[in-house]
Amino acid sequence: MSLYASRRRANAIALGLCYASAFFGLSWLVVILIDLFVQGFGGLSPAIFTQMTPPPGASGGLLNAIVGSLIITFLGVLIGTPLGMLAGTYMAEYGRHSKLTFVVRFINDILLSAPSIVIGLFVYEALVARAGHFSGYAGAFALAVIVVPVVVRTTEDMLLLVPNTLREAASALGFPRALVIGKVAYRAARAGLITGVLLAIARVSGETAPLLFTALNNQFFSTDLNAPMASLPVVIFQFALSPYKEWQQLAWAGALIITLAVLALSISARALGAQRTEK
Repeated sequence: MSLYASRRRANAIALGLCYASAFFGLSWLVVILIDLFVQGFGGLSPAIFTQMTPPPGASGGLLNAIVGSLIITFLGVLIGTPLGMLAGTYMAEYGRHSKLTFVVRFINDILLSAPSIVIGLFVYEALVARAGHFSGYAGAFALAVIVVPVVVRTTEDMLLLVPNTLREAASALGFPRALVIGKVAYRAARAGLITGVLLAIARVSGETAPLLFTALNNQFFSTDLNAPMASLPVVIFQFALSPYKEWQQLAWAGALIITLAVLALSISARALGAQRTEK
């Protein structure tokens, strides 16, 4: 009995420490979110979505930054998603045990954990320095480099969860390998693949460092991807460090907008993941 009692005490202590650690981490998250909502909600107004970023000491909005972020993020996801899905498909369907798959998976894991500022510096040297100017294209390419490893990992994992019996049944009907993957494997893993893309969008939507080195910023409304382009994370960074209260208020409002967008994407990804689990 004494041994059983000591084990129960050890289990209770370990469980208590786990609960305390979780509460400690979540409490700081709640404090940050409450402060963000209190500070940012007061700055939300129709002008945020209809006016440009203002000069120092004036009122305005974040229209050019929001539109620039949407364009750069969309283009980055458009570039990175097909590359990531193709690489993940090869690793899961064609080369599960090949040396190339091992190398690609190893490099992909490095990219997943690489600081985004390093990617920004790489794109700056590869594109911006050679072109001689900042551009939206460079910003989109930097985000695409961040998107690729996320999509590669989720695509490989989701395709590996598809039962081989489905592939064998389709092959028995005479379907070629490419058609089996496209019509059977992709359909079975559709919810997981969409979840991976949503997680990639949530991952890059708040990135600041890569855009500082690539797209820089633009105080005016511009859709020219071959020139500096405004983005919401960069505007938040610059306005938050400024001494002007109007800019600081806009920074809080922009941070709240990004947080709500990422929260919506995360909830959607969770919902799709839960839907796949139920099926």
